[in-house]
Amino acid sequence: MKIVGLKTNERKIFGLHILYSIIEGVLFGVMVLNEFVFVKSLKGTEMQLAILFQASVIVFVFTIVIHELLKRYKKKTILRMTALITRLPLLLMIFFPRELLSADDMIFYHYFFLVIFLFYFLAMPIVYPIINSILKNNYTNSHFGALYSYAAMTNKIVMMLTTFVFGWILDIDPFSFVYVYPAIGILGIISLFLLSFAVKVDYLQTGKKILSITESLRKSFRDMKTIIKSNKPYRDFELGFMLYGFSFMLTVAVITLFLVEKLNLNYTSIAFYKNSYNLIAILLLPFFGKLIDRIDPRKFAAFTFLTLLMHLFFMGLTEYYPYYFDIGAYRFYYLVVISFVWNGLFAATMSLLWNIGSAYFCKDGDAGTYQSVHLSMVGIRAMIAPLFGIWLYQYIGFSGVFALGVLLLTLSIIVMFWSLKRDKLVA
Repeated sequence: MKIVGLKTNERKIFGLHILYSIIEGVLFGVMVLNEFVFVKSLKGTEMQLAILFQASVIVFVFTIVIHELLKRYKKKTILRMTALITRLPLLLMIFFPRELLSADDMIFYHYFFLVIFLFYFLAMPIVYPIINSILKNNYTNSHFGALYSYAAMTNKIVMMLTTFVFGWILDIDPFSFVYVYPAIGILGIISLFLLSFAVKVDYLQTGKKILSITESLRKSFRDMKTIIKSNKPYRDFELGFMLYGFSFMLTVAVITLFLVEKLNLNYTSIAFYKNSYNLIAILLLPFFGKLIDRIDPRKFAAFTFLTLLMHLFFMGLTEYYPYYFDIGAYRFYYLVVISFVWNGLFAATMSLLWNIGSAYFCKDGDAGTYQSVHLSMVGIRAMIAPLFGIWLYQYIGFSGVFALGVLLLTLSIIVMFWSLKRDKLVA
């Protein structure tokens, strides 16, 4: 993990970034099984499952507005308040039942679960642009991708271990989450407080004029329109991402149902598949972290979209070739194994592309704004895609949804190569 030529400040920020990534890895490791807890332990409905995923991404629709509104408060204060408001509700999980109640009684806990995680997900459109800005303004361009990949790799190692342990615990007691979620709520508060120490200059300390709320809102949409209109490579990047995003969001909840209802996998097997692709991602992140610094991000995006396409392709084939073998509590479907190998490539590349891809299209000072535009687009497609994916599944089945996902990804790849041929990167 040694990188030559790091400045003192880079080393300090990298240390905080690593520590933050370790703690968040524990949270992510638990959240990997979140949808499965909702379906298997709490017996939530298909549409409620879609709403749970939708809540995790629809919050991004307000990111570009939030980016402007955040300028009137110090980022340290914002991070600490966000930690308390979004992660304290996880402690309420301690009041959930320890066994499955009647269907009528469980309805209350289904919606209680959804509300708690809506609060949890509200942190993302606030925290992600701040992280992007902190890193872009403290890491040099030559080290940005590499340092981020090492932190992401560490995050995924911790996440993988946590997922394995949590899956094993859930197979012993499907309601053990009532103790685990409150514990990660406390850890989540600690992680954001740690991140706040990486803030070097707060917005209010720059001496810039703070606009009124109305002016801020107008400026937010004006900036968004200007960026999309003037920066053609970035606009194409976001168009490709929009097609990819619809594919991902249409299929993500359907994949959960496929693994649980069609393949009847237990928590231990699900945790294995999740860990297998994370292990691949861990091994490949350093390579892709260096690669994204050296090639056009649109070319990197095209490869990333291809990996998800192959993941969906082999997952869909499993419905027609459901061959497997068992080893103890683990069930291995041959094509699902291949599918998750591709998913490992996708996890390694998308963790970089989604978080820092937009920063390659702009100057350092604009990184937060560009990432805010990027995340707002995520929220826009989230208003439609997850629920539409479940609705499609109910009418055209698993294969139909997977086929549509493959088609959208094919189009996203075409857009990236068309953009590469037409315009050079300007940043």
